Amino acid sequence: MLRALNIKQGDRVALASPNSIEFALVIYGCMKAGVVVVPVNYLQGPSDLVFTLNHCEAKAIFIEDSLVEKFEECKHELNVLKHWISIPVTGCNVPDSYLCFNQLLESAADKENEDLIISDRDPLQILYTSGTTSKPKGVETSHLALFINSLSAAIELGIKKEGIGTSVMPMFHCAQHLISTSVLHMSGTVLIFRTFEPEDFVKIIEKEKVNFIFLLPLMWKALLEVPNIEKYDFSALDTCMYAMAPMDKPSLLRLKAIFKCPFILGSGQTEMTPVTTVFHDKWSYKDGNYWGEALTTTDQAVMDDNGVILPDGEIGEIVWRSPSAMNSYYKDPEATAEVSTFGWHHSGDLGYFDEDHQLMFVDRKKDMIKTGGENVASVKVERVIMSHPSVAGVTVIGLPHPHWTEAVTAIVIPKPNVNITETDIIKMCKSELAGYEVPKRILFVDDITKTATGKFLKAPLREKYANLYL
Repeated sequence: MLRALNIKQGDRVALASPNSIEFALVIYGCMKAGVVVVPVNYLQGPSDLVFTLNHCEAKAIFIEDSLVEKFEECKHELNVLKHWISIPVTGCNVPDSYLCFNQLLESAADKENEDLIISDRDPLQILYTSGTTSKPKGVETSHLALFINSLSAAIELGIKKEGIGTSVMPMFHCAQHLISTSVLHMSGTVLIFRTFEPEDFVKIIEKEKVNFIFLLPLMWKALLEVPNIEKYDFSALDTCMYAMAPMDKPSLLRLKAIFKCPFILGSGQTEMTPVTTVFHDKWSYKDGNYWGEALTTTDQAVMDDNGVILPDGEIGEIVWRSPSAMNSYYKDPEATAEVSTFGWHHSGDLGYFDEDHQLMFVDRKKDMIKTGGENVASVKVERVIMSHPSVAGVTVIGLPHPHWTEAVTAIVIPKPNVNITETDIIKMCKSELAGYEVPKRILFVDDITKTATGKFLKAPLREKYANLYL
């Protein structure tokens, strides 16, 4: 079908769609054709969508019919796109100018493309990272990167042959794409969810005898609120995985008791396609924001600013080497060179290895709060506050302060219909944190803007509350 549209190997094709079977058909079809697929975060604002599609010079875009109206609003700014193809899923009206995915596919030649030669480092996809303070960066990854990472993830995460896994997270995100590909590489089955409804989800997990689940911590915690969760049969489960954020210990212990299988934390970056590090269940007794140990196919180290690998116990930047590393930031050689000095990929994260050589995450370099001459890891304060039973979400930032340089400040989302005060949270923080780590203020909000993968965006909050103490 792609060839019939004169789309050739190496051309870029964009894809904007919620989770669906059609999404999988398009993304793997492009990859098999040697076409560089660009999964679009359709939750972005119009300016970022326009930048992404123009920057990658996509020749065509596949759009689920439910999203066509949103893209129509900025269509006049997208001059590079030649083909607009709608994927009929929801029955929404689509302008006559769009080609129909189903009709194109039915009329395409049904034969194998045997003349294609795809080399290891040929580009497979371009994944645009969240642009919170600047324009998104296009992470160009290779066929080798996904192949190696998906197979090593299957080994490390215990994805068994012919097992059943879930696709709940957005399929345009690298983490869900990696997990789905790992299950498929093991001749398994992927159940695709368009929405996440906790009670329906657990019923399907029981009915389909699912072996592997990947969810965000907030999703896992939502399952704890399902009525009579203890009565479901989860005996088919082999592994449960969480990522993007730490899990508080009380919730993790209860989840393990209910689901009766190991819980594994996966960490990494889009630039590494994306998993680099796994914190295995056997170490879960350890307290702290652990990332664990490197995948089989990844070297992991902690480095100072001069390129010196640091010994266990010393804090430095987390760096990686692996075949799963990106080719480059697309059209940005300066940024590519900046993150690949000394022959390693630089994560921008700070961490150290403990006595068992388990990697402990300290904070993002840019999120480390400097207050009164001391360094405060925002993630450490977040973990303490999240353990409060009345807290649904929290992010911690440093704000300008005339005396402390930066003041530790917590933005908290309380659970519905609970009474919780600033005094309650500060009292708890004082019992578990050093004095300089305790927030100067607790700000209660109904919600915090998130990325598509559930991470709270800190830059808008720093801007909004910049004058809080001034």
